[in-house]
Amino acid sequence: MQFFRDQVSSFSFTSDIFYLMASVSLLLIVGAIGLIDAGLVRRRNILDTWLQKIAAAVLAGGAFLIVGYGIWNWQFNQALGVPNPLGEAIKTWWIGGTVMNTFSQNLDPRIVPEADTFQVFGFFFFAYAAVIGALLHSAGLERIKAAPMMIIAIVAGGIVMPFEAYLTWGSASFLTNNGSHDYLGLFSCYVLAGVWGLIIAWRVKPRLGAFRPHPQAAGVFPGNLGTSALGVAIVLFAVPFLAVGCGYLVADGGYFGISMSTSGFGIVALNIGAAYFGGILGGLLISYRTKNPLFAMIGPVTGYIGCAACLDVVHPWVCVLVAFGSPFAFWLVYSILYRLGIDEKKVVPLGLGSGVYGAIVSGFVAWHTPTGGYFGLRGAYGFQHAQVTPWMQLAALGVTIATAAISGLVLVLLLEKTIGLRVKQEDELIGLDEALWGTPPEPVEAILTGYGSGADAPAGNGAPVSSGGVAVGKPD
Repeated sequence: MQFFRDQVSSFSFTSDIFYLMASVSLLLIVGAIGLIDAGLVRRRNILDTWLQKIAAAVLAGGAFLIVGYGIWNWQFNQALGVPNPLGEAIKTWWIGGTVMNTFSQNLDPRIVPEADTFQVFGFFFFAYAAVIGALLHSAGLERIKAAPMMIIAIVAGGIVMPFEAYLTWGSASFLTNNGSHDYLGLFSCYVLAGVWGLIIAWRVKPRLGAFRPHPQAAGVFPGNLGTSALGVAIVLFAVPFLAVGCGYLVADGGYFGISMSTSGFGIVALNIGAAYFGGILGGLLISYRTKNPLFAMIGPVTGYIGCAACLDVVHPWVCVLVAFGSPFAFWLVYSILYRLGIDEKKVVPLGLGSGVYGAIVSGFVAWHTPTGGYFGLRGAYGFQHAQVTPWMQLAALGVTIATAAISGLVLVLLLEKTIGLRVKQEDELIGLDEALWGTPPEPVEAILTGYGSGADAPAGNGAPVSSGGVAVGKPD
């Protein structure tokens, strides 16, 4: 076979390492989500929580590799005028495709430039889909059956997320090319997970004892918030590395966000710190107002999600202001969920609270920013030919929510009517670790003290608690 030196240049290997670090950071976030949830569930469900989390994450990532990368690359074939753009994208980039199965040095750079980097970016997407699988599992903690959860993860990671990304994430995507902007995958990750998480939590119904007394599960163990805090800390560590992976390195040309907007490493790094700062300020205010530690703990995370769409193009002081409002959007959705009796306190408030807020606000703070198109092209896909507008952010938000809602409802209701969603009540009461994996029951001293047994445990305001010690008797 021919050998093409341009495909294995020093710059190519630098790009490979750059995107590989971003991919590993996404996998760190999968572990961090596992730690957060392990600190929020009862001890009798920790093993099953980890097993389901890892399985859902890896299956979502693996499903993406089958045809998902081809679906996302569809947009670039359209921009480049390739005949049969979807068919050719899948033929090239599915797991058995030509480019996915050929060493980069044997691929002609005139046909597939920077092949090695694009192959590594496929692994980045694997990890990206894995995060979505891990987030969706969080919506059904301690009560969803493994089989439907795995099917949900496969469909989300392999079909729905790639299609959402094709529409909203990438410089040649239909909505980006018309003026929407999304740097960190806000639409195709967090908003999608928020919609599907809401559907899952609604249909799987609350855990026994979560909202009202149950004769055998009078409350929900408050968990180990220290473990959850460690998970949040890992998220904060990983985000800067994954963020800079959401863009293009151009030799002697600078750095551009995934939407093709001009950016820079330094500004992105400063903006992430600013987002953490604004988020913790808002979270602390809510925590001290409600006597609920959840909001302070998750405040920096809400801050970065609130700024996720615009981190690459706005000033740091703007990020502080945008991030400050994000915990309040989280709190609003959190409170609504409580009043509706929906047992989900993390994924849905992040996606439909902070995520929706960030999508809308980004349209205003990034208004008129040049975006879209592709390097070297002119006309409908010309480099930076579009401008960010608030109405295109709303359009992207509407398309994302509608697509996610329709697909999620069809899939979850189908699973509910066929194989069922929820574990048996007796298995939930004794704990999934013992019921499914045969692990020993909890120590007698834990049962006598009421911690780990499902008995009531005190929250900060004396109300019954839901997962993580979060007061469910009074959200405010």
